[in-house]
Amino acid sequence: YIDERIEQYIADIVFATRYPKQYKLGDLEHYISFGGSPRASINLALASRACAFIKRRGYVIPEDIRAVCHDVMRHRIGLSYEAEANNLTTEEVISEILNKVEVP
Repeated sequence: YIDERIEQYIADIVFATRYPKQYKLGDLEHYISFGGSPRASINLALASRACAFIKRRGYVIPEDIRAVCHDVMRHRIGLSYEAEANNLTTEEVISEILNKVEVP
C-alpha cells in the first residue's frame, strides 16, 4: 500500500530533477541536463514497495523511498558539462534533492 502523501513525495522527488527551482534547488539547475521521466516515478514506487515487502511491511514509508532512490534515479538524471567540470556526481545531486524535498 502507498498512501497518497507518499505518492506525492515520490512525484516531488522526480519533479525536483526536472524543475529544481520549484523545490528551492536553483543551485542545481545548471548541473542537470535532463531529469527523471514519468517512468522514474513508477519505478521508484515499485522499488519502494519491494523494499517495504522485504522489511515485512504492507505499506511504504519515506525511508523505503530514500533507501532505493539512488539506485532507481542514478541513470535517469543527466548531468551537464558544468557538473562534470565541478566533479559533481549524480549521487550528490540525488542526495541534495532528498535533503530538500519535504518528507510527509
